[in-house]
Amino acid sequence: MAHVELSLSEPAEPDLVPAPSSSVEHWAIAVTEAAEPCLVIDKLSLIIAASQSGAVLLGFEDQSKAVGRHLFAGVLRLLDFADGADLPDSEMEKIPPVLAYSSGRLARGLLRVQSGGEVRTLDAVATPLFDGRQAVGSLTFFSEV
Repeated sequence: MAHVELSLSEPAEPDLVPAPSSSVEHWAIAVTEAAEPCLVIDKLSLIIAASQSGAVLLGFEDQSKAVGRHLFAGVLRLLDFADGADLPDSEMEKIPPVLAYSSGRLARGLLRVQSGGEVRTLDAVATPLFDGRQAVGSLTFFSEV
């Protein structure tokens, strides 16, 4: 008959870096180091993290200039596809990063963004971030069209 012995050891010493306490913080760490253009916003539409390429695509010099800013308060100039005018406030809630959070579902759409003198069309795919059953933010990936 086979004989199996088990032994238990003391747990390894925890890392000195504190573990993320929420889903948003967890994804913020990943996004900060990501090569892909992406960003994390919280439930108030504050930018929690942006990848370097995502920050530049959205018109920032670097990612540190994006973090802590409100997505709409002078950060992104979103344009209407029909006439090139500023996107109405009623439509702002329908852009993928915000819609993913507010609906608790995946959201995808095209955005026209003006940064500096350049207008870009971006494909945005966003997923809500949850803590338990409550949406607390969103993670969005961008691709220039």
